[in-house]
Amino acid sequence: MSHTFLDQLWIARYVVLNGIAMTVSISLLAILAGSVLGVFVGLALVYGNGVLRLIVRAYTDVIRGTPVLVLVLASYYVSSAVGIELGPFSAGVLALAIFCSSHVGEIVRGALQAIPKGQTEAAKAIGLTFSQTFTSVLWPQALRQCLPAWVNTAAEMVKASTLLSVIGVAELLLRTQEIISRNFMSLQFYFLAGALYFIVNFGIERFGKFVERKTTLPS
Repeated sequence: MSHTFLDQLWIARYVVLNGIAMTVSISLLAILAGSVLGVFVGLALVYGNGVLRLIVRAYTDVIRGTPVLVLVLASYYVSSAVGIELGPFSAGVLALAIFCSSHVGEIVRGALQAIPKGQTEAAKAIGLTFSQTFTSVLWPQALRQCLPAWVNTAAEMVKASTLLSVIGVAELLLRTQEIISRNFMSLQFYFLAGALYFIVNFGIERFGKFVERKTTLPS
């Protein structure tokens, strides 16, 4: 049996690939679902009536103040207790998406409130509906302000995906621990896992820069 790192990596190559694929899948679904829900949360915080704003404000404050691990465990175990059967993967994605939505909602709220009210009034003056005003006037400006904070939130979701190992989701960290339990190369394989997480987050950062360039107004 070979004990060099490269040999052990070759032996465990499919385990590592399955782990990184699971991490990317979890992160992508959580970021997409959380971002969509977060946009509606932000809209409710800015344009909702008093009751709706109060409910959504309570939602964002509670979720943002709750550790991600607690949300993961609650999504998995509490859902079963109330008769909703969610597998580890679905429960994990749900918990991360909810956590992501609370942060994205605050990001969207801040971006929308930073836009001068005169632009909304001007849009009304030329006969634009609210949906037209939002999609053509407000959202393009808000998006440019949201991007840096959104990239940070997306990166946090990738790192938070490691917590799903506690409910048995075979993401990269759990797969790495399984490999280490067989070959005892802790330093090498944890370093490899860290490098792979960095690559995923670097890809998110590059994507954010790409969208930022596409949405930048010409000078």
